[in-house]
Amino acid sequence: TTGNALTDKRDIALLLTARDLMARRSEVVALNIGDVTCNEDGSGVALIERSKTDQDGVGAVRWLSPRTVTAIASWLSAAGMENASDETPLFPALKRDGSAKTKRLAASDVSRRFKAMAKRAGIDPADISGHSCRVGMAQDLVAAGTELPALMTAGRWKTAAMPARYTERLAAGRGAVAAYYSKKR
Repeated sequence: TTGNALTDKRDIALLLTARDLMARRSEVVALNIGDVTCNEDGSGVALIERSKTDQDGVGAVRWLSPRTVTAIASWLSAAGMENASDETPLFPALKRDGSAKTKRLAASDVSRRFKAMAKRAGIDPADISGHSCRVGMAQDLVAAGTELPALMTAGRWKTAAMPARYTERLAAGRGAVAAYYSKKR
């Protein structure tokens, strides 16, 4: 832990939210409390109001796992933000005393927070970036059998270049040559 339970709760909720949404750093820090809605089954949805590939702000609604919704609720409760305005940043910066500020985390803070969590977990922080959740979820989806068009939709990519690059090693094992040799066994 960081020694500050509130920071830990925020950072865990931030990490899980970024992963479920396949969110870019700027997207996850732009979320407001009102952008998240809980479903009866414990899951939720979040509205990404605008993104790199949605400059007009049409918005995209994406699913959140029950684990993530629980982490968000735990964070908001610990921060005393359960009844905050819908326009309140979901992930604000924290004061030195650990209490929530009114300003949101900066996109550059996401990478720093992820690197700090990685270091505490014994993972080399040099291997972590603000997009690690996005890349990792893309890889996990491909490993689970998701095809490129569905992956592009999930990650809101307009071209196949980046998701293909993120998942090329996994996709190679499912490619035509790999399939050919698997039938020869």
